[in-house]
Amino acid sequence: MPHLATVLIVPGIDDSGPSHWQTAWQARLPRAARVTQADWAHPHLINWVHGLEAALKPLQGPVVLAAHSLGCLTVAAWAAGHAQGPVAAAFLVAPPDPAGPQFPPLARGFGEPSGPALPFPSLVVASQDDPFASPAFSQRAARAWGASFHLAGSLGHINAASGIGAWEQGLEIFRAFCQEQGLRVD
Repeated sequence: MPHLATVLIVPGIDDSGPSHWQTAWQARLPRAARVTQADWAHPHLINWVHGLEAALKPLQGPVVLAAHSLGCLTVAAWAAGHAQGPVAAAFLVAPPDPAGPQFPPLARGFGEPSGPALPFPSLVVASQDDPFASPAFSQRAARAWGASFHLAGSLGHINAASGIGAWEQGLEIFRAFCQEQGLRVD
């Protein structure tokens, strides 16, 4: 029987607002929590890693991280320097390319994804037409993190501006990924 997991939402820049799929999922999933960062508008990798660590501290396992954009890079940096703790898996959506032309210059310290592999099962979900990362970059990130890879079609940055609402297709992918890990989220 699958274990009920807590879903920890790990937003990107500006905290994934009210019309973002992460916000919809948080309202919909019974055991969902959200990382809080001190400054959502001026991301700083070290500070964001500390924010993720603080959000994980009170949680009992298993925990599935549901990260978007800079949240994905935050998860990878956290995992490289911290114990796995209660994290059982990570769902990493639309990681941005720090060397790409659209990467926000104010995102200090966020660098190219590199190893070691994440110490828990993970899935990178990317879009064919993401302005912040090519599919090739997203595949390289998945390989560096030891993650599975899923190309979800042409969904832009897979955010509110993409017009995908609660992103039902993504929720089904997320549930299937969790089920493969012996976890359920609702």
